[in-house]
Amino acid sequence: MALRTIITPPDPRLRLTCAPVESVDDSIRALMDDMLETMYDAPGIGLAAIQIAVPKRVIVIDVAKREEEAASANPICLANPEILWASEELSSYEEGCLSVPEFYEEVFRPARVRVGYLDREGRRQEIEANGILATCLQHELDHLNGVLFIDHISRLKRERILKKFSKAARHEGADRKRGAGRAREEADAGA
Repeated sequence: MALRTIITPPDPRLRLTCAPVESVDDSIRALMDDMLETMYDAPGIGLAAIQIAVPKRVIVIDVAKREEEAASANPICLANPEILWASEELSSYEEGCLSVPEFYEEVFRPARVRVGYLDREGRRQEIEANGILATCLQHELDHLNGVLFIDHISRLKRERILKKFSKAARHEGADRKRGAGRAREEADAGA
């Protein structure tokens, strides 16, 4: 298992539609393991493969896991998940996202869903969910289609959040250039 880097806006890969998994093999299981380790380390309760820059239809979820409750871990690994049914009744949760850190907004989604998927062994499974699990499943499935939770909030709030990430990325790029320039100057001075 390995920790992976979680990408954030304005990285355009977050807007990709992910490709289906052809078969659940050792490479997909290794990806699932890396995703779980990365999710737990973040810490979070769900992660889509695209969030670690892998455009495959794979998600991992563990809504039972909390740092202080290590024994309660109950991860679900899903390849090619799809919503088979969603209730008309809605519920709202204050959602956050590992790819949009430090921002939380109320999002309305179907209160209950049935999701079909392939498990770690490649077997077809279905899960019916409500509460936080239903929300998390829908949130992570959105990622596989290039949708972020902030796409479910007002345009004004979404633009404000994305502007902060773009500004931070510009500053990070400028800092990196300054650091590279200083390193070249020091290398030239030492030559």
